[in-house]
Order: sequence, then C-alpha cells, then structure tokens
Amino acid sequence: MDGNGRWAQARKERRTQGHLEGLKAAKRIVKAASDMGIRYLTLYVFSTENWKRTAEEVGFIMGLVKQYLRAELAFYRENHIRLRHAGDMAGLPPQIAGELTEVCNVTREWGGLQVILALNYGGRDEIIRAVNRAARAGIEPQTITEETIAAFLDNPDVPDPDLIIRSAGEFRISNFLLWEGAYAEYYVSPVLWPDWTEQELRLALEDYQKRERKFGGITR
Repeated sequence: MDGNGRWAQARKERRTQGHLEGLKAAKRIVKAASDMGIRYLTLYVFSTENWKRTAEEVGFIMGLVKQYLRAELAFYRENHIRLRHAGDMAGLPPQIAGELTEVCNVTREWGGLQVILALNYGGRDEIIRAVNRAARAGIEPQTITEETIAAFLDNPDVPDPDLIIRSAGEFRISNFLLWEGAYAEYYVSPVLWPDWTEQELRLALEDYQKRERKFGGITR
C-alpha cells in the first residue's frame, strides 16, 4: 500500500497524516472487496524492514494499528469479515500482539472476506520460520518438499494469491509473499494509496480478467 508519504508530502502534511489517510483507504478497499465477493485479501501493513524508519513514524503506525483493530470490530461484524495475521508475532510490541490475537480470535468464525494483515511480515522471514517449524516438528531435511514448506507457512490454508497489486507506481516485490506469489499476476497502479477507491480496485480486477495464466505451461 505505497504512496502514503508522497501523498502527505504533496499536501505539505506530515507523513503520519498520509498513514492515517492510508488507513481510511484500506477500509474502503476491504469493504469493496467484501461487497464483490472476494474471499481473501492480504494487506501489507508493516514489513520486517519498516522498523528502520524513524521512531516517530513507527510509533504512529503501531498506534494506528492498536487503535483501529478494536475500534473497527463492529465493521468486521457487520460485514462478516474474519481478520488473520501473517508475520512474526513475537517481534511485535506485546500490546499490539495481544490486540491482534484477540481480534483474530473474535472474528475466527465469521464466514465472509478473510483479511490477512501482514504485520511485521517479510517473505524471506516467513520461509525461514516455516523451515524452523518443520525442524521442530521433526521433519527430516532430506524429506522436505514444496508441500512441506507450504504446510508450515503462516497461513497454510489460505490459497496462493491470484493477483498482487502495487499502488503508487512501484514495480518491486518488496519481500512480499515470496513463496505464495510465485505465479501471481501483478498489477501496478500510479495512484497513491490514500486516493484508492472501489474504482481503482475494479480497474485492477478488470485488467486481471484479461490475463491468460499459464503457470509455466502452455494453454493452447
């Protein structure tokens, strides 16, 4: 969800204001995805690399997460949204980890859109943690397969993504869903994340519908 800082800079606002507007955009897109019948939506909220940002910015983002996780519970309930987490929970501040765990538990049985919050998430880190989980489970190294790794990822029951969207004209992977996104389609939008609306999501989906997915093979 790129472009929060640039959005704020263009308006001579502080970067924190951009993150606040980005949060509002995220809620709009979650509602739109829910209304469209999309089953899974992963939001890249905070990466393992984002800790390198200023203490002020990191603190503000974590504060937003803590404040809105519980504050939006009525919204999740109304739209039957289940919240899930991807990332290293142990590396989060205890209060954030506690709030996140509780909200995920409360919404566990709700059968609508599943929103996966990638928080303290990195694709490489997830693969390392998956291998370590397999080792702790007694899996012998010589027996490890793709299916083994997949079974020990953060959310092994969630399907691989069909579409990965980059806002703000960014063309890099940014350590996001490296394993799961091996055959995902990419869509890059020039629109800064705080300006995203349902229309932007529809444009991305319409573009995706024109793709011919081969998964390394030949379809005709």
